[in-house]
Amino acid sequence: MKRSLCCLTCLSWLLSVVFLSCENQVEHTAPPIYDRDSVAAMTSYGVNALISDSGVIKYRIVAERWEANQVKNPSRWIFDKGVFMTQFDEKFHVQTYIQCDTAYHYDKQRLWELRGRVRVLTKDGLDYSSEQLFYDMNKHEFYSHVFSKLITPERTLQGSYFRSDEQMTKYYVSNSKGSFEKGDVIDDEPAKAPSNDTVQTQPLRQQAQPQRKNLMFH
Repeated sequence: MKRSLCCLTCLSWLLSVVFLSCENQVEHTAPPIYDRDSVAAMTSYGVNALISDSGVIKYRIVAERWEANQVKNPSRWIFDKGVFMTQFDEKFHVQTYIQCDTAYHYDKQRLWELRGRVRVLTKDGLDYSSEQLFYDMNKHEFYSHVFSKLITPERTLQGSYFRSDEQMTKYYVSNSKGSFEKGDVIDDEPAKAPSNDTVQTQPLRQQAQPQRKNLMFH
């Protein structure tokens, strides 16, 4: 009898411990994931890609890292390790080389933003440098609101605002200073730039086209 009573007492004690453990159990759950915490939809390394515009191949992109993020507003491509771009004409001839430390492409706006040691070299010898440059694919033009410097075989220009066609054959620089030659044209579009903006067309020299494996996408 005493043995049975002792067993019942032990069983009751064990059951009470089990119930108390269940009541005090802490549920381990992860916090919810919000859009702002989401990772990129795609991240690629060692990118070598061809980009077409209206069915015509216009650019080659070479980058160490390419991130496509559709969550950020606006959605964008991010090249945080720098990018090297080659621009072609309709016959696939090299027109321009572009490089920078960081690049963003806002896909819906079709707008490129290049940052940090931006450098543009054209096939005719124009050498452009700045810390920021935008390329509007819809308007087919480059522009910058920061200090820019242009070096050509004939002259050097510097200014606080720059705008150009996508071939960089017609451009102007506001608040400019540098050397000029007879025959330079002064732009008179007051709604777009000050009257001292200089529009120029320059002869350029041919440069070699890099040979790389290609990846085509639209």
